[in-house]
Amino acid sequence: MSRPPSETASAFVALVETVARLRRECPWDREQTSKSIMPFLIEETYEVLEALEAEDPAEVRGELGDLLLQILLHAEIASERGEFDVRDVIEAVRTKMVRRHPHVFAELAVAGKNEVLENWSRIKAEERRAKREDSSVLAGVPASMPALLRAERLGEKASRVGFDWPDAPSVLAKVREEVGELEAALAAGSADEIEAELGDCLFALVSLGRKAGVSAELALTRTLERFVCRFREIEAELERRGRSAHESSLEEMEALWQEAKRR
Repeated sequence: MSRPPSETASAFVALVETVARLRRECPWDREQTSKSIMPFLIEETYEVLEALEAEDPAEVRGELGDLLLQILLHAEIASERGEFDVRDVIEAVRTKMVRRHPHVFAELAVAGKNEVLENWSRIKAEERRAKREDSSVLAGVPASMPALLRAERLGEKASRVGFDWPDAPSVLAKVREEVGELEAALAAGSADEIEAELGDCLFALVSLGRKAGVSAELALTRTLERFVCRFREIEAELERRGRSAHESSLEEMEALWQEAKRR
C-alpha cells in the first residue's frame, strides 16, 4: 500500500495543525507540560508493542497514531517555549539517518549487515566525541529501560567491537557456570551475593537469547502471558468445583496446571 508523498504530507500537516489547535483551545491540553504527559508516552509505546505482538494491523495502525500524537504534543510544547518545532525533529532524524548510512547516501561499500552495524557504532561514537559527550561503546542505552531489554542492548553494543561469545553453546556453558555460583551463594545465605549471582545468571540468559536470535524481553513477556492464561484456567476449574485457590492444595493446583498446559 503506497500513496503519493503529497497525500502523506497533507495528512501530516493536518495532524500538526490539529495538535496546535488542541493546545490553543482545549483546557486540558493547554495545561499539559512535557513532564505531565511523559506517562502517556510510555503507555502508548507499550500499547504499540502489544498490538504488534497480536499481529492486528488495524490495532497497530491505531496505536501508532496514538504514539505519533504524543510525539507531536512534545514537539508543540517545545515550539511554544521557543526550543524547537516538529520540523526540527524531522530534519534532525533525517540528517542523522543520512550520516549513519554512508553505504546508502554516499559511496561507502559494505560487505553485509555486520559492517553496517560496525559503521553505525563508529559514526555514533564520533558524533558523541564531537559533542564532548560520553563516547563509550555502551553509551546511549537509557538506564530507565526495562532491565532485560537494557541487558540485550548493552550486549549488542559490546558485540560490535568483538566483546562477545562466539555462539549460543558457549553462552550456555556460561549460564551453567553462573547457576553453579548462584547455588553457592544460596548455600552461603548472603543476600548481597545471591542478588549479584542472580543478576549474572539473568545477564547470561539474555546473552544466550541474543546469540540464539531470541529476545529475552519478548520471551519472558510471552511466558508471563502463558502463566496468566493457565492460572486463570485453574481458577475457573476450581470455581466450577465450588472452591477457590485459597481453599485448594498445591497438589491439586499443580494437577490442574498440568492439564491446562496439555491443552
